[in-house]
Amino acid sequence: MCVNYMSVSWWNSAWGSRQLKMGHKLMFFLQALQMEDPIQLKEEGNKYFQASDYEKALQSYTQAIKLNKDKALQAVLYRNRAACFLKKEEYAKAASDASRAIDINASDIKALYRRSQALEKLGKLDQAFKDAQKCATLEPRNKNFQETLRRLGANIQEKLRIQFSTDSRVQKMFEILLDENSDKEKREKAANNLIVLGREEAGAERIFQNNGVNLLLQLIETKNPELILAAVRTLSGMCTGHKARATAILHYLGIDSICMWMSVDNEEISLAVCNLLQTITDCLMGQGKEEHHGKEEALVLDTKKDLRMITMRLLDMLVSKKVSGQGRDRALNLLNKNIPRKDLKDHDNSRSIFVIDNGLKKILKVVGQIPEMPDCLPLTENTQLTASVLLNKLYDDLRCDPERDNYRLICEEYIKSKIDPQDMDKTLHAVQIVSGVLQGPFDLGNKLLGMKGVMEMMVALCGSEREIDQLVAVEALIHASTKLSRATFIITNGVTLLKEIYKKTKNEKIKIRALVGLCKLGSAGGTDYGLRQFAEGSTEKLAKQCRKWLCNTSIDARTRKWAVEGLSYLTLDADVKDDFVEDEPALKAMFELAKASDKTILYSVASALVNCTNSYDTKELVPELVQLAKFSKQHVPEEHPKDKKDFVVKRVKRLLKAGVVSALACMVKADSAILTDQSKELIARVFLALCEDPKDRGTIVAQGGGKALIPLAVEGTDVGKIKASHALAKIAAISNPDIAFPGERVYEVVRPLVSLLNTERDGLQNYEALLGLTNFSGRSDKLRLKIIKEKALPDIENYMFENHDQLRQAATECMCNLVVNKEVQERFVADGNDRLKLVVLLCGEDDEKVQVAAAGALAMLTAAQKKLCSKMTQVTTQWLEILQRLCLHDNMEVQHRGLVIAFNLISSDKELAKKLVESELLEILTYVGKQEDHPKKQHVINVARDCLTKCMDYELIKPLSQA
Repeated sequence: MCVNYMSVSWWNSAWGSRQLKMGHKLMFFLQALQMEDPIQLKEEGNKYFQASDYEKALQSYTQAIKLNKDKALQAVLYRNRAACFLKKEEYAKAASDASRAIDINASDIKALYRRSQALEKLGKLDQAFKDAQKCATLEPRNKNFQETLRRLGANIQEKLRIQFSTDSRVQKMFEILLDENSDKEKREKAANNLIVLGREEAGAERIFQNNGVNLLLQLIETKNPELILAAVRTLSGMCTGHKARATAILHYLGIDSICMWMSVDNEEISLAVCNLLQTITDCLMGQGKEEHHGKEEALVLDTKKDLRMITMRLLDMLVSKKVSGQGRDRALNLLNKNIPRKDLKDHDNSRSIFVIDNGLKKILKVVGQIPEMPDCLPLTENTQLTASVLLNKLYDDLRCDPERDNYRLICEEYIKSKIDPQDMDKTLHAVQIVSGVLQGPFDLGNKLLGMKGVMEMMVALCGSEREIDQLVAVEALIHASTKLSRATFIITNGVTLLKEIYKKTKNEKIKIRALVGLCKLGSAGGTDYGLRQFAEGSTEKLAKQCRKWLCNTSIDARTRKWAVEGLSYLTLDADVKDDFVEDEPALKAMFELAKASDKTILYSVASALVNCTNSYDTKELVPELVQLAKFSKQHVPEEHPKDKKDFVVKRVKRLLKAGVVSALACMVKADSAILTDQSKELIARVFLALCEDPKDRGTIVAQGGGKALIPLAVEGTDVGKIKASHALAKIAAISNPDIAFPGERVYEVVRPLVSLLNTERDGLQNYEALLGLTNFSGRSDKLRLKIIKEKALPDIENYMFENHDQLRQAATECMCNLVVNKEVQERFVADGNDRLKLVVLLCGEDDEKVQVAAAGALAMLTAAQKKLCSKMTQVTTQWLEILQRLCLHDNMEVQHRGLVIAFNLISSDKELAKKLVESELLEILTYVGKQEDHPKKQHVINVARDCLTKCMDYELIKPLSQA
């Protein structure tokens, strides 16, 4: 049954007159189209082309292409436009247009020739040759085509000759490099070309087969740093991913020579050789970027012997006086990276056992070095700390008590061999070894402290008149005081000595260490042994002294770092942290030291910043328990006024102004052996505190904070990863992802955000992660696919059920963006789920923001998938009522989306449209559609009218004149 649509009184007035106006405009538009004849436009284009006005010719051909519907003419137009692009030297566009013409007419000889010309200019000679060959086949007598074929054939042959003349290229490069009279610029270019060639499989093989390794060895023997670097980097490229070639190069060069080159006192060369040895090790361990099979595998049956040989030479490097500090660091880093198991599920820890049996004493010797002693091995600032890290990794890699007992016995035996009451220098080394072990496997260090006489010896050295004894003893006491049980003994026996040292010594190095010892013992000793009991003056005065040392550039960096460690304890005091943040020179001095990337300084800087930003965990005081404690006259700790939010915010602003973000970004880049998981967690805490104010997040991104947070969110402690992920979520929620995480980096952020969609995380973390994912999902389909791949959809759907309004809103908004993706749409189409029902019911929520998001999602779903239009009517009996409420909503955004849903339903099926017409929805559409035109709500009115027009097309409603 049809409804008499013209019975509505307004039809003859507003709507009728509008339709009449629209009809006039349409006729006018059609007349204009008829005036622009494609053939006429083509002729105009030809005239412009002949007059060399290629821009206007392009415009004419382009307009003709838009208007034309005849295929034959279309091919001509594309062909002509290709000629214009050739003249304008836009060869890619010329080739594209010629291809379109050929798609219509495969025998279009002009289009083929023009494509051949364009492809030749683009350097695609083989494709150009094929097109020219077709032209010559179609017109064999055409001399132009024959000449083109000859030219292209000759060019292709030349290209192939050059391409396959790698041997001569390699030879030429080596001639230039080995000729001392060669121009410097030529040598640099040849060196760079050689490196690039070595990274390509074909190039690497040609170098290898043509005596290239011997020639590279000659470059190394020139002792020219630039040539050595070029040779070593080329060798690295040749070894990458090729086990047989890597093994052959290792044997040809010799591990002794490689280690000798790595030992030089040149950071760049030492690092390059270290990378070469790591590449060879990766290949021998089967970790190359590509696996080779067949003959290549048959050549290398067992690599264990070579790996063991490399390990032995690296251990030998640790105790050789001929090895530079840089070289010793490289050897330690290689051992750190390759010896302990990467996965504890792998039961084979034989490499660690081998190193403990054959090299533990050598590592202990490095740890026991005293830089101030004349017989000290060459060291860098990081050498001994890296050795301590290696001790810790080896200890953690042991699987059972007998293995750990063996480790401990070797350490005890070595320390006993160094203790000699008649030789204080040897005894000093023993104490230094214990101090180094305490910085590595702490439990083992504690056991070593329990050895007979060790603790007493440490305390006795504090009373020595020799400054070197005091220096070593104080450091050992500091490292030993981490555990309260040991600290109590030291406080009882050593605090007096530390106080005396602090008061009497004029050596700034010892004074700083003594102060740090007092600070650390005070924090370990608790209230009974607080700082004010044994430290001179107040904590503010001590902190002022530490800041003074920190800013004094005449003191060596290693000593100034101890001032930072002192501040890391003193900044627990609210007054101290406030004064410290006010002292901009001290802050900047600390940041500069942090960029030096020493393990201790990283941890100390991070600790001080955590204290200054109050980003440590605090126990929430339950008011009832506080009252109960007061009633029972127990002490209740009160929050310091300077630890309240306003003061914390001010401190954060000052830190940002002083450049804290760039310092943290540098710290994150530190070597994995130096940047411990604990340090990562502290840095993540600081970043989270810095991101609290949305206004500061742009500054954090601009200074590299977004990039620095990604590795913190992936590696480290569980707490650290959560904190870093939360900071990323705060940035992702409000920032443009293209700016905050440019390029491919944005895809790395998705996983940390998804990790926060967990019931174990708090509501704020859930909410901000959802906001970040909403922002990302609105950027591109590639990002939407990444979110889906990370299995975030079930979690997002769960939050759409949440009782918490903001979480439900954020999840629905995220889903609104995700439904653009076809894979998500298919999940809604699939049978046996309530996804569509949930979205429909959310459209009926009282929360307008939820309604906007849900209605948007439903509008896109019903537009993209017609099946969902009929499915929508089956998921709940309330669907029509909800739709009507949307179409009458006071919020214009909600109303518009509701009307779009109605239009989608009407457009999808005539029967469904009939059902809607028979309901009250027709009156709603009529009411909205008859409203006068208005710029602010025109989009709403137009959709309502489109719905009515569609119903007229179905003849469900019709004008009175047709009734």
